Amino acid sequence: MKLRKMFLLALGLTVINGCAESSALIKANSTSIRTDIFEELASDGVAPKGFCDLHITSTFKTHKPGIYSASDIHGTPDYKLLVNIGGQAVLLQGSLRNENSDPIKLVDPEAGDGVRYRFSKNLRLKTGTHKVVVALPDDEIAVAREIVLTDGKMNHLVVEPAYSSAPGQRRPGVSTTSFKEGIRTIRITLNGQDL
Repeated sequence: MKLRKMFLLALGLTVINGCAESSALIKANSTSIRTDIFEELASDGVAPKGFCDLHITSTFKTHKPGIYSASDIHGTPDYKLLVNIGGQAVLLQGSLRNENSDPIKLVDPEAGDGVRYRFSKNLRLKTGTHKVVVALPDDEIAVAREIVLTDGKMNHLVVEPAYSSAPGQRRPGVSTTSFKEGIRTIRITLNGQDL
């Protein structure tokens, strides 16, 4: 019993530490300290030598507005995705639509009635290594990674949610996560490779 209490305490401290780290990342990266890292593109084109294009996309689902409180911004246009590259920040506005989907597979974390967000942004920046911070400020979730971009190439940065576990009976080997429980963290891939 004592070992279990110690484990739960350690787990609780890890979660608190993770939240504190995310909050600090969001606070430090919410505003731009530079304006020369990237340029927002309105249309596709060919990147000049020494530059490349970065297409950022994300899609995920949240609960509808007003489910938990009147001030909850989930399911509204005010819910945004923050991206900071090398000290230059941009808030991505999502396009959203109501979605009530049936399970596609046995355990589908996005099945049910909610709001689907789609975020997209095209940027042009210098080739090389860049520090990227991606965050959902209203959920206090942030991750920092380094990306390496090559000359003249269209790069694809995809941000995906990892939803929290759904309450209820667990079955061995079956993941039971749901968008209704919120987003636990985000995963980032660059050109199909996990970061």
